[in-house]
Order: sequence, then C-alpha cells, then structure tokens
Amino acid sequence: MTQIMIFEPDPSERAALRRTLEAGGFQVEELSEIPEVAPAAGSTIGCACLVASADSDLGATLLNRVGEVPVVLISASTDVRRAVSAMKRGAADYLLRPLGQEELVAAVEQCLTRGRGPAGKKSLGATLPMLGRSEPMRDLFARIAKAGPTDSTVLIRGESGTGKELVARALHAASSRSQVPMIALNCATIPSHLIETELFGYHPADAAPGEARSGLLEAANGGTLFLDEIGELSLEAQARLLRVLEAGEVRRLGATESVPVNVRLIAATHRDLDKLARSGQFREDLYYRLNVLTLEIPPLRERGDDVLELALAILERQQMRLGKSGLTFDAGARAAMVQYAWPGNVRELENAIERAIILCDGPAISADLLAIEISEPRPAAAAGAASDRTSLEDYFVSFVLAHQDQMTETELAEKLGISRKSLWERRQRLDIPRKRTRQRGPRRDH
Repeated sequence: MTQIMIFEPDPSERAALRRTLEAGGFQVEELSEIPEVAPAAGSTIGCACLVASADSDLGATLLNRVGEVPVVLISASTDVRRAVSAMKRGAADYLLRPLGQEELVAAVEQCLTRGRGPAGKKSLGATLPMLGRSEPMRDLFARIAKAGPTDSTVLIRGESGTGKELVARALHAASSRSQVPMIALNCATIPSHLIETELFGYHPADAAPGEARSGLLEAANGGTLFLDEIGELSLEAQARLLRVLEAGEVRRLGATESVPVNVRLIAATHRDLDKLARSGQFREDLYYRLNVLTLEIPPLRERGDDVLELALAILERQQMRLGKSGLTFDAGARAAMVQYAWPGNVRELENAIERAIILCDGPAISADLLAIEISEPRPAAAAGAASDRTSLEDYFVSFVLAHQDQMTETELAEKLGISRKSLWERRQRLDIPRKRTRQRGPRRDH
C-alpha cells in the first residue's frame, strides 16, 4: 500500500496531521527528525507532507533529502517567503495553516496522481479528484476543461459541502500555471481585521529588518490564488483586491510602493453575490470583474445515482481508515441515500457513512445506521424526535446572541467547543449574521 510520510517536530501537531490523512484513507509514516537519506528504490512512500517553519530553511533541507518523492509543503506561519522559496526548489504543492481535511486530502491525492507521471502531461480525468456521471457533473467537467487552460478569473458557486475547492484545484491543474502550487484561503476563517494583512502583506513605515512581510497575493505570483467564501471580505479588502486585478500590482499595508504580481484568481461562494451587490454589501465593480466565468456545482440531491458511486468510494476509504472490511450497503440503505436530500452535500454523506461503519455489526449497512431522515410529511407525534437537535440549535442561537458583543469569533467558538469555520457555517444556516468587528492594529495608508 502506498504510504504518506509526514514530518512535523511537534508531537501533537504530528498526531493531528496523521488523523487527518488517515481519515482520508491513507496509510501514514511519521517522522520527528529530518531523514538523512532519500527513500530507497522500491519504497512504498508515495508522497511526503513536510511542515516548514518560516524562520528556518527546513523546507529546502527536507526537499533535498526526500529525493524523487513528491512533496506537499505546509507552512506553519503566515510569512510564506521561505516556504515559497523551498516550493520553487521542487515542492509539488503548498498549503497554509490552518488547513482543513478536504484541502490536505485533495492536495495529497493530486500529488500522488501526478507525482511520478510524465513531465508536462495534463489529463483532466487524472487530476480531478471528483466523481460523477450525472448530466450536471458531466456539464461541470466540460466547463472545467474549457475554463482551466485560460487565465480568466473564475467564480465557483455552490452550497456548502459540494466541493468548491476540488473544482478550483481541477481548474488550476488544467492550466499552464500548474507547475506553481495553488494557494488557498477561506475568507470566513480569518478575522476581518487580519484578512487584509494575510492577502496584501504588511510594511510599516518604520519597519525594522524582518518586520515587513509579504501577503498571499505575492506568494501566489505566477500561479493561482483561490479565495473561498469571498463574500465575507470587507468592502475595504474588496477595493484593494479589485485594484490588484485591474492593475496587476499589490501594495502592502503601510507601504508606499507597489509590487507587480501575475496571479490568476479563482473565487468561490455559497452566497448570492448579485443580491449582495445590489444591497451594497459587495462591490458591484468587483462582482463584475469576478463574474467572467461562472461554474455552478450541483448539490448532491440533483445528481441522481452519483450519490451511490460516491458512497461506495467513501465506504472503501473509511473502512481502510477504521480497520474494517467487507461491508456493503443493503437495498434499503441504497434507496434511502438516493431519496434523501443531503442538505450538507458530500460532507454530510461522508459523516453518515463513517458513523454507519462504526455502528455496523453485520456485513451490510442498513438505512437506520445512516441516521438520515427522508424528506416526507411526518405525523405530529414524530416531530418530537427532532427535539434534541432543536434544543441544541436554540442554545446555540441564544448563546451567540447573548455573547457576541463581548467575545470575538474565536472566543465564541472555543466556548461552544467548535471551530471558527463551524461557527460561521452555523451562523449562515441559522441566519445569525456576524457583526463586523472594529478594525484594530496599525493605522493604514490608503
């Protein structure tokens, strides 16, 4: 079996990486020290995930040690200059922390697919980690094949959990920029007073050596920048981004001079940007600039029997991770999966199947183990079955409304025991808009 090698000096962070990759169906080998020699011929190591600190040349050192094994380089800092330098020495992909499971798994899958293939060859089918034979998906694949080789800005629209980042990676892989790793950022996970520094960099007027730093737009120079949930950007950040797209240059916060950049932007959102633009919550000029090419990802409920193909692939992967084998779906489970609306899309399907595998005692997974409720009229008495979920949602709403004026988003998430991204997603689903926090930090020139 192909293994994934991970290097991370910190034991807790290394364990978190391992859990993420094993959840994606990979076998993992952990390393706490820099390997002295490259893997021998015939090794089962198919990819290496290396964590590089921004204050060392660790990334370059590791890249020199792992030989021909393709590398996914992970930066432990928002100062990405050294990581980008190491990336130019041969890393196959570059990811910025914090990163999600889907992002890391997609990068490793793509790394394995193209790692030892003939140089320069691009195959949409080989680099697209998505499944589907339904008409909406065939249409999506065709549009990716047309849009990918261009340098045009692309706007990806789709519900949460449909795989917007996978589409972005497919577009990047099909482009002439694929030799430079795509950089991805979820705008909803970064506090509003930090997002501009992340994107544009920072250069105070009296900066001492090492204080100034580049942003992700500079790091993505020559490649692709993917901004997920772009509708969460502040109007100020939108104006700066528009300037980059129109002039091809970026000016760090506090700087007096601009730096030329050549970046292809791919943006994604589950929100109606046209509606936001008409209401003044999103700049119309930026919306028109983004809306050159639009790709719609169909929700899982509109993909027919694709759900069964996805379910079988997820079942195989999760069985490997959980140490089980030989499980199948019975007829009732298959019918239920096709009939269910899947409001959480592929992400919800993955969670349902993982839960079913854990609870299953026999050779077949039944519909009840999937714990999904088919959308159909229910008698009033059955409504009580959802009371626990309703109570939890009521608690979430009341807690957020009671404390959001006194707590930051990070503090709210910690008190609720969830991630910032989960907090944001629940706000969206329960229609609790996030209050814009006051800008903090150094005074900025405009």
